[in-house]
Amino acid sequence: MIARRLLALFLGLLLALPVFAATPAHIRNDVPDARLSGQGTFRWFGLHIYDAALWVGAKGYDLKAPLALDLTYARALAGKKIAEASDDEIRKLGLGTPEQQATWLAKMTALFPDVQDGTHITGVYLPALGARFYHDGKLLGEIADPAFARAFFAIWLDPKTSAGKLRDALLMDAAPR
Repeated sequence: MIARRLLALFLGLLLALPVFAATPAHIRNDVPDARLSGQGTFRWFGLHIYDAALWVGAKGYDLKAPLALDLTYARALAGKKIAEASDDEIRKLGLGTPEQQATWLAKMTALFPDVQDGTHITGVYLPALGARFYHDGKLLGEIADPAFARAFFAIWLDPKTSAGKLRDALLMDAAPR
């Protein structure tokens, strides 16, 4: 009887473990006290494009503090196409001047790699500095432009994003702690 209760307690604890996702080292290094805020899936015309996870610090979702958005791609995509899609979304949100948009597109095109199913691209928002990007946990580079960083992360986090359900899922547990 006691053995059954212990087994049930152990199994219950095991089932609860996935709720507490381990923070990847590259996120932990850039986002103090990082914790998973939420996660969701992005689909385009029914096609699974990527899964997204938002990591925030103790202040929660606050654009005065670092945060990280990790995308795990579900299919092969060219880096150039990722940059162009990001540019399209930034333009739809009306962010930046045409000159800034052109500069940002050129920088994203130069930085973003081609991806395969399972590839992780992590963007880290650094409020006063810009954005840092990682490919499967390894540093890709930075775009040292705070206006770019705000525009880039607005693709997912702005209230006017074209992916409102994904935004809601990412911000599920974004309150300060």
